[in-house]
Amino acid sequence: MEKIRIKYFTDKIEKLKYIDGKSDWIDLRAAEDVDLKAGEFRLIPLGVAMELPEGYEAHIVPRSSTFKNYGIIQTNHQGVIDRSYCGDNDQWLMPVLAMRDTHISLNDRICQFRIMKNQPTIVFEETDHLGDSDRGGFGSTGKQ
Repeated sequence: MEKIRIKYFTDKIEKLKYIDGKSDWIDLRAAEDVDLKAGEFRLIPLGVAMELPEGYEAHIVPRSSTFKNYGIIQTNHQGVIDRSYCGDNDQWLMPVLAMRDTHISLNDRICQFRIMKNQPTIVFEETDHLGDSDRGGFGSTGKQ
């Protein structure tokens, strides 16, 4: 079991918890009330900073209900936080774009994260032929 040091920037959000057997993803919450107008961009503070274990990174994505409930999209589609982002003031943020006027309340669950091992060291070997059959191009697997 890995231990992760965490700093909370507010005591107004629920503490993070890993629920074994339910999901590998852990919910993150808005650390303040946020009002956005359609088309407005904002970095929403998530109220935490973490010191990830050596060899790991965190991936942050919206919850499946985030767009339906709040009308926001995460502008980088997936945030990647590497181990070096671990200072006392390195609060995790969610960059969002509002597609409609919306209100996000303090403590609302708006995104989720998981911890992933870093990509192993790789070497690219140039070749003129890859050895497998072509799939037929981009988007070639059909609609069904």
